[in-house]
Amino acid sequence: MDSEFEHQLQKLRDKIGSKTPHQQQHAAMLLAVEETITEQKAPVEPASYFAALLTLMEQQSGSGSNALSNAIIFLLSVVLPHVSASMLRAKFTTMMAVLSQSLDLASADVALLRSVISCLETVLLAQDASSWRQPIAQGTLRSLMQLSTDSKPKIRKRAQEAVSSLLSRPPPPTVIHPAAHIASRFVLEMLGNAKADTQAAMHTLQLVKQTEMLWPADEFEGLCAALMQLPRLNTPYVATLAFQALETVFASAGESLDEDQFRDLLISVIDLKPNSSDSATSEAWLNIIQKGYIAYAQIGAEACFQSLPDLIDLVLPDIELGKPSTRDAATRCVWALIRECIPDSKLGSDGVQAIIKILAGGLSYRYRESWALVFLLIAALFQRLGKFAHPSMDAVTKEVANMRMEPEFQFKDEADAVLGAAIRAVGPQVFLEILPLNLDGGQSQDNVGRAWLLPLMKSHIRNAPLGYFVSTMLPLADKLSAQSQQFVSQNRELEAKIYNALSQQVWALLSGFCNVPVDILDSFTVGFAERLANEILEVPATRPAICGALQTLLTAVHALAHSDLANGPITQQQALAAEMHLARFAPDYLAQLFNVFAQSPGSGRGYLMDTITAFLAVITPGEVNTTFAKVCAMLDQALKSHKPPTAAELTERYLEAHPPPTAHTMTDLAIVMAPYLDTERAQMLVRAAFVLANQSEDAMLQKKGYKALSRLAAQTAESPARQLIESVMTEQLIPMLIESAGSVGAGSRRDRLMLISALARNLADDQLHFIPAMLSEAIMGTKEANERARNVAFETLLVMGRRMGQGGVIHMATVGGDSEMAAEQDANIVEFFKMTAAGLAAQTPHMVSATIAAISRALFEFHEQLDVQFIVELMSTVLMFVVNNNREISKSSLGFVKVIAVVLPKDVLLPHLDEIVPSICKWSHEYKNQMRLKCRHILDRLARRLGLDAVAKATPEEHQKLIINMRKREQRLQRAKENGGAQQSTNGDSAQAKTVAVAATAVGKKSFGSAFEDIIYGSESEFEDSEDEQQGGARKKNDRAKKNKGGRQIESGDASRSGAWIKEDTDGPLDFLDRSAFTHFSTIDPATAATAKARRARSEPKVRNGKFVFDDEEEDERKAKAAAKAAAEAAQDGASAPDAGEDYYLQSLTSKEGFYRTANQKIKFHKRKAGDSDEEMGIASDNEGAAPKPSVAKKGKGNTGTVYGREFRSKKAQGDVKRGNVDPYAYIPLNPKTMKKGAIAIKGNSKKDKRTRSVKG
Repeated sequence: MDSEFEHQLQKLRDKIGSKTPHQQQHAAMLLAVEETITEQKAPVEPASYFAALLTLMEQQSGSGSNALSNAIIFLLSVVLPHVSASMLRAKFTTMMAVLSQSLDLASADVALLRSVISCLETVLLAQDASSWRQPIAQGTLRSLMQLSTDSKPKIRKRAQEAVSSLLSRPPPPTVIHPAAHIASRFVLEMLGNAKADTQAAMHTLQLVKQTEMLWPADEFEGLCAALMQLPRLNTPYVATLAFQALETVFASAGESLDEDQFRDLLISVIDLKPNSSDSATSEAWLNIIQKGYIAYAQIGAEACFQSLPDLIDLVLPDIELGKPSTRDAATRCVWALIRECIPDSKLGSDGVQAIIKILAGGLSYRYRESWALVFLLIAALFQRLGKFAHPSMDAVTKEVANMRMEPEFQFKDEADAVLGAAIRAVGPQVFLEILPLNLDGGQSQDNVGRAWLLPLMKSHIRNAPLGYFVSTMLPLADKLSAQSQQFVSQNRELEAKIYNALSQQVWALLSGFCNVPVDILDSFTVGFAERLANEILEVPATRPAICGALQTLLTAVHALAHSDLANGPITQQQALAAEMHLARFAPDYLAQLFNVFAQSPGSGRGYLMDTITAFLAVITPGEVNTTFAKVCAMLDQALKSHKPPTAAELTERYLEAHPPPTAHTMTDLAIVMAPYLDTERAQMLVRAAFVLANQSEDAMLQKKGYKALSRLAAQTAESPARQLIESVMTEQLIPMLIESAGSVGAGSRRDRLMLISALARNLADDQLHFIPAMLSEAIMGTKEANERARNVAFETLLVMGRRMGQGGVIHMATVGGDSEMAAEQDANIVEFFKMTAAGLAAQTPHMVSATIAAISRALFEFHEQLDVQFIVELMSTVLMFVVNNNREISKSSLGFVKVIAVVLPKDVLLPHLDEIVPSICKWSHEYKNQMRLKCRHILDRLARRLGLDAVAKATPEEHQKLIINMRKREQRLQRAKENGGAQQSTNGDSAQAKTVAVAATAVGKKSFGSAFEDIIYGSESEFEDSEDEQQGGARKKNDRAKKNKGGRQIESGDASRSGAWIKEDTDGPLDFLDRSAFTHFSTIDPATAATAKARRARSEPKVRNGKFVFDDEEEDERKAKAAAKAAAEAAQDGASAPDAGEDYYLQSLTSKEGFYRTANQKIKFHKRKAGDSDEEMGIASDNEGAAPKPSVAKKGKGNTGTVYGREFRSKKAQGDVKRGNVDPYAYIPLNPKTMKKGAIAIKGNSKKDKRTRSVKG
């Protein structure tokens, strides 16, 4: 029986104890039917349930028992979807006779009618075309359509869903449903009576809107005419529904109307264009235009294109005047028209010129609020026209570039997208003819420098001719580099850096030109290849750009040469020829790259290794093997003189400035060539890897040895390297891994585990002893500090478990264990769990914890392959460790409980709930390591699966408060959910934005790992989130209270109404005739923007002494309020004292350049920064005019006069506060003047407390 069907029946059986009478009736009826099936010894399948229920229904047809009939029909609605179509066709007449008696709207309730509709839908969907010609089927469809306009919403919705499902799925082999005429006549009748019964017409429109079907051709025109008349009723909601219904009907218009009829229909729709302020109707109308013209283009492309300019001119004002949703709909409409309705034969026609002129008008100031959308349309037009955009759109390109260059322009990203589309369309050569870079320094008003185009071009150059870079861009880079050198000789460092950066940006364009150029054979000449090789060897600054370009070129050509793509930029034959051409340069490039790789520091040569790998993919196998032999000889020579690096040579600073030892470099080169070696060279690498794996003194060499072996073992089964590994596995490789288990360095464990995983994946039947020998190492790997090493360890465990599940025999004597152990053991998944569980008897808590983690991961993966009794025994064993006092063990045990709470069936968990819950509750009051949160999370999961009442029964009495809290939280969340649904209509945009943000955060959290890691690690923040939401709600409430208490916001009438501001300029009055005047207009309040900018600047961390320092926002606000208060008081004083603004004495005390007099009448200047406060300087202001007396410490011997610790003083409370500096207890620095050699001075408050203790030695 189907698992889904059984699940539905089980849910009904569980309702036998429900407090709702009709649910009890349904469950009792189901149990009675199952008892009947059992007594008759019929097979337990949907057909048996259907036969029994149909018999009961026929018996109850005349009894008048509504309760039993309702229960039977409800069970039929559950059973019928799982009954075969042939049986439903055979019982069609009987079912229709039985169900038609329940369609009485006067006596039937809502639940019964919904069940009847479900049964009728299922039965009618199973009928063939001949059955639909019978009057009973057609009459049933009419009844369902009548119900689809019923006043009761639940009945109407279910009937509309059933009718839509029936008409959208015609019986094969028909294309138009046999009952389509009945549906269309019903729709026409209801729409024709729209004035008298508007409500029924609206329900009918809802039905048409959600029914995707092919309407009859002879009635299609009348249906469209009826829909077109509805917007003229001046009922907004009816007009919107009519447009939405028309949008659905247009899906089949191409097959029902000819070209002339379609044109007339579209003209009628255009005449009904609503006002832009009516967002709902405008969106529906725009959707009709979009789908209608796309369908029209498929019927008559030429006629559709002729009307396209006028249509775009009609729609474009909606982007300017409409509401935000209308603007988006208009943009989508025009974008679709550009993409779908311009045929290839008309790309250079006058009609395209008209479209360009219309869209260019969108760059005027009247569209300023919609420039982002206009830029999107222009970019789409560039993409559609391609090379035909030149010279038609040259003026538009220049206009966008000029707007982009204005300093206050707000849509620079959107303008960059337009220019990028222009680069892809016309190519870099034509684009630079339209907008030259002008980097020669002779800039004028007509010769503007455009160095900002270089980074933009880097991201958008595709399939461009490489010859243009060789002939034009490369000389430009040389010229800029020479100019930089000239400035260096003149000691003009700033200009030299600028021109050097420009030269590097020109070189960075090479990567785009190497992205499948069409002229590889002609442009990649010997001279150009030599130039690139010399740059790689001699100029480190351009080395990354050139290597990246070569890697892009080789990878793209190799992929096209070995693929069957027919629509690529070059054909497969051209790609093969280009690959052979590049292969001729590969040996020379590899030699150069090997030398540079050996001389480069280890932290900055990853791109060199990627480039070497790209060249190895196109070089011939013979040359690879020859090169490998040379590398292997150099490796042998380097190992003879190799010495392990010292501690100083392993520091990060040393590694960044010095290349690694030769042995390390040669090993890396040998590893990268491993996939391309023949049998003889692979054998050389295996011997070398064995030697490296035993280098316990040099952890890096040991790691590279295991990496080489894992790279060979990971090759395909047909490769010589993999065959060699299989030949040496039994006699050499497995013994070596077993013997060297105790000498593995921490950095080598990940690569060693990868090797073990690769070997365990393809073990032969006589090699299964390798799994128990390496199992403990894989288990211990699950506790590695390195995350990637842990992931590899878990994957290795799963690989071992899968291989054990395939069967075989384990020769335990080969493992070297107990001599009394059985000589042979069958390999299966149960035996794998037994071997893993042996680690629970370990002496160290670390091993026990790792074993529990391994069992948890394996149980999550293989629980479906295990017997329930074995799972119960395993669960009982691990649950004993939950109450262990060792936190490492108990933490892993709680992770195991999380797994079983998710993967095990309910009937397995429920009997052991009395054992699970008390063991968890032990840690429910432990805050350390978030143990309390983990326990509450596990209990919450158990409550969601088994019910909170079942968990409450198993919870000890002293922990019942936790259950009460969980129940309150559940009720609170339910109320919040209900309130959120009520507020969804008013806060739709904000709720949608919040949903998107939460979804992005969830995706970010789930990007790591698998579903198992979501169970163990990814969901512990649920309670934290809920608590944060509560606290956040309280904070918002307090903020609102403060805001209401403090006052209300005063809005500027003119600015708020117009939505635009003019930015003032200190250079003079704004010239409105200047083309750049539009950049001084803003739709955002400049004051608000400045405040937001300042807030962002404060939120950005500053770096002091190599540490991030974050400003205290509360401190800043407090200072700002104090300054405002002082300014207000000064203003009041200034009103009565005219000369208050000229208080030079006060300025001398408080300003940065001020001074004060000491007790000896000596003048001392303030040594402080601009932002220091008076308190930090020890200066107290006096509002009454008294001269402030500076607080200066008395200097004496060994006293610097500085009062330490002021910066840690709290403003609002007692005690010290850490303000981004050192810890408060370490704020007294050591003074070298007070430190005497060989003595320690301990100073008190008096000279008598001074004691000196000599330190000998």
